[in-house]
Amino acid sequence: MDFSSMFARLVALVGAGALQWRKMQGAQPEPAWGAAPAIPVAKPQGAIPTLKMPTARGWRAGEKPVAAPGLKVNAFATGLDHPRWIEVLPNGDVLIAESTQVAGTPRSMFHYAMQATMRRAAALGVSANRITLLRDRDGDGTAEVQQPFMEGLSQPFGMALVGDTFYVGNTDGVMAFPYTAGADRITAAGRRLTTFKPDGHWTRSLLKSADGTKLYAGVGSLTNIADDGMEVEEGRACVYELDLASGNSRIFAGGLRNPVGLAWEPVTGVLWTVVNERDGLGDETPPDYLTSVRDGGFYGWPYCYWGQTVDDRVPQDAALVAKAITPDYALGGHTASLGLCWMPAGTLPGFPDGMAIGQHGSWNRSTLSGYKVVFVPFENGRPSGPARDILSGFLAPDESHSCGRPVGVALGPDGSLLVADDVGDVIWRVTAA
Repeated sequence: MDFSSMFARLVALVGAGALQWRKMQGAQPEPAWGAAPAIPVAKPQGAIPTLKMPTARGWRAGEKPVAAPGLKVNAFATGLDHPRWIEVLPNGDVLIAESTQVAGTPRSMFHYAMQATMRRAAALGVSANRITLLRDRDGDGTAEVQQPFMEGLSQPFGMALVGDTFYVGNTDGVMAFPYTAGADRITAAGRRLTTFKPDGHWTRSLLKSADGTKLYAGVGSLTNIADDGMEVEEGRACVYELDLASGNSRIFAGGLRNPVGLAWEPVTGVLWTVVNERDGLGDETPPDYLTSVRDGGFYGWPYCYWGQTVDDRVPQDAALVAKAITPDYALGGHTASLGLCWMPAGTLPGFPDGMAIGQHGSWNRSTLSGYKVVFVPFENGRPSGPARDILSGFLAPDESHSCGRPVGVALGPDGSLLVADDVGDVIWRVTAA
């Protein structure tokens, strides 16, 4: 056993003691979900924040996630290397971005402890830096073709095809590549559209506008609450708009700590995102959220959360707190809601119009949350009721290990729901039972 593994076990023991002490301080809060969540008063965790993650075990032979009643799930592709994001092309090709977080230089003992824990949970490692092509030629729900589409990228995540140009959201910026319909590979050199600061929240999701003239990109913060000052956070914690004709880009909305999945709501044409909120204030404080994204809007980070609830750990800016927009729908504390796609009524039996959300799962709470794929129904362009599970069973009942962790979600070429699982190294396919 190497030093990092031993240190991770020591951290787990210390963390278990801290968890027991916190549990003795009172009853556990109810999950903070919905349009009007009950968010507990913040209880800063201090020098020993809650640090709890399951060991990554993967799926054994014959195992798979638990599908909701009326649904079934099968493996569309296996043997991938940390699959994170999914892009389905017009010709039915399914592209998978394979990448992972890479360890930077630890900034503190806690940061080192977090890195050791994340390695055990398979959330930190060597990035494949690849996009893989999947094809289901015979329509049986399993990809027979699985081959490299692009290699040598820089932690690729978001992807978008506009005309004959294929865009990739690398951690350090958006790149454009020439594309020919039906191509098996892209080997041409790319053209840089933007430069983003890497590290920290490293994923760079992409979404094209309906008319194909713009791209939207999610860029997360470097730190939890601007711990290293706001100067290093400049140009982060926001959604960018890129004009493809001029090459110009601008911040479309800010104060979004880590906006990952992006999706259009088709009735209103409004942009929506899922956001990972700050850590260290309690199990349900504040919740991650699903929200519409207003042009020029500010959503609070790092000064406040869920509207004007001030985070006393942060030097304040009263003017920005006053303009902070309250998110639309809470998704539970620390669920790490990452994947997002619009799911039309009838995609899965019994499910109306709404958003499918891949919840990667928590690390900063005493009882683990997330580790499932959920659905939020919509009516008239707004969330309209309680969330429902689509897939669960990724986490062991005793929370000791995870078989998988959902990330990206997308509609498959056959109308199914595809789910990227970066611990199980699988793409799951969900259909009617």
